[in-house]
Amino acid sequence: MSQFGSQLHGKSDRVLSGSGKLKHKKRDKRRHEMGGYFANTRLGDSDKSQRIRRRGGITAERLKYAAYANLLTQNGYKKARIKSVLESKDNRNFARLKIVTKGSLIETEFGKAVVINRPGREGLVNARLVIE
Repeated sequence: MSQFGSQLHGKSDRVLSGSGKLKHKKRDKRRHEMGGYFANTRLGDSDKSQRIRRRGGITAERLKYAAYANLLTQNGYKKARIKSVLESKDNRNFARLKIVTKGSLIETEFGKAVVINRPGREGLVNARLVIE
């Protein structure tokens, strides 16, 4: 599977014998154990989200393009425009591709900030201002 594909989220499919014997496969993978695809939230001119269906019929927002962030400052939250992505702890190429993930360092109107939520899962960007 590629980096941006879906992943298997389930129990280990191997049984540990404890005696050093050959490990054998317990069972096959199940469809309900598959995870979702990578949201790939990028910088854009405006916030654009996509409604997706989750297991059990629950709907959720997946942020596709981000333009604004809810910025936590010492005076409370402020809505700030995102200028660029400076660095990402997940992948160094995400900063070059302008992909926003949790832990990314972004440049805003008020200064540098760190993303504190998962935009691809929650449908918005929350960030904390970095005090230098």
